[in-house]
Amino acid sequence: MSSTIWSVDDHLEDILAAIRPLDPIDLQLPDAQGCVLVEDVTVPVALPPFDNSSMDGYAVRVADVAGASEEFPAVLTVIGDVAAGSGGLPTVGPGQAARIMTGAPLPPGAQAVVPVEWTDGGTGGGAATTMRPAGEAPEGGSGEVRVHRPAEEGAHVRSRGSDVQAGDLALAAGTVIGPPQIGLLAAIGRGTVRVRPRPRVVVLSTGSELVQPGERLAEGQIYDSNSFALAAAARDAGAISYRVGAVTDDAETLRATIEDQLIRADLLVTTGGVSVGAYDVVKEALASVGDEDVPGSGIDFRKLAMQPGKPQGFGSIGREHTPLLALPGNPVSSYVSFELFVRPAIRKLMGLPDVHRPTVRAALKADKALASPAGKRQFLRGTYDAESSSATPVGGSGSHLIAALAHADCLIVVPETATSVEPGADVDVVLLG
Repeated sequence: MSSTIWSVDDHLEDILAAIRPLDPIDLQLPDAQGCVLVEDVTVPVALPPFDNSSMDGYAVRVADVAGASEEFPAVLTVIGDVAAGSGGLPTVGPGQAARIMTGAPLPPGAQAVVPVEWTDGGTGGGAATTMRPAGEAPEGGSGEVRVHRPAEEGAHVRSRGSDVQAGDLALAAGTVIGPPQIGLLAAIGRGTVRVRPRPRVVVLSTGSELVQPGERLAEGQIYDSNSFALAAAARDAGAISYRVGAVTDDAETLRATIEDQLIRADLLVTTGGVSVGAYDVVKEALASVGDEDVPGSGIDFRKLAMQPGKPQGFGSIGREHTPLLALPGNPVSSYVSFELFVRPAIRKLMGLPDVHRPTVRAALKADKALASPAGKRQFLRGTYDAESSSATPVGGSGSHLIAALAHADCLIVVPETATSVEPGADVDVVLLG
């Protein structure tokens, strides 16, 4: 344990300097969701790959419908159906039309599509409202359609390459792959992409007093909330998270559990057992894990000039030098520590350029001045109102007030230099949304 008091910024800088983005791998599209693309993806084929209809209607030649009106409709001979996916298309000659469905290729000879609503739909009656099923002979078997309006060349036709052209940049390296990106990749025929994988984060909570939710509490026991909150927070940050609930306060057991978990971890997070009590099992278990030949290996336990969250540990463990962050056990301290230190580490592993939550300036909304300890950066839970650009504290400053945390959507930052903040003063606010 170093006796130096670390600042929040120096501790975070130390963590980020030691963490390298994960190596890229090729993943199938469904598995790439949430991952960061490491290469530019160009379009191999134009989209759409052929001229196609944007309407249900009739594919026609422009000259045949020029001057058409309800009083004097253009009467065309229907030569066949063109459906989406059709091959072997009929050629539309003078005085002819082909029934065409939305998305179907424009047949040769045709220059435009007239929507079915501009025609009698082949019934010989008034304006149609819908296309009739393919192959159904028009009434009287005349095989004719009356068109009531003219159409310009290209009307209701999506031309080849109007979405993207072959060779265009589809997605740039650094893009986070979400549902629309997966849709685009599938549309241009890409089945796999090269990405940095989502980091695997193992969360372990320690404490013999912890009981899993759903079980009965005996005297002196509390429910394990930290492992649930932090595993969810890791998932929210973009990681694949594994929760190991409530390891008992025994250094050997904890060390064995951590070693077992290394096989599936890109990052380990422990909560509890890091302060200066007699049972600080995380410290005891991890005191001797360093490799003497590797600078920076092993876990360094520190005191930070912050509230809540003064005791922190950081280092690497195991043959692969897997990074480990040891957070305090108080629920609010652990959550605030996660937001400040673990989330940026996860984002760095993912290869994201911006690892930080957005910070805004807002006016403090409070009944009285807020006190803050000198020399410590204080993080208060709060709610942020974007309309009035103000932030209101929820709950007190205690590190155990987990109920207040559930109602907070921001952290109000009181700097190290301030011992009091007046209502209405401007403060930094970290948005957690």
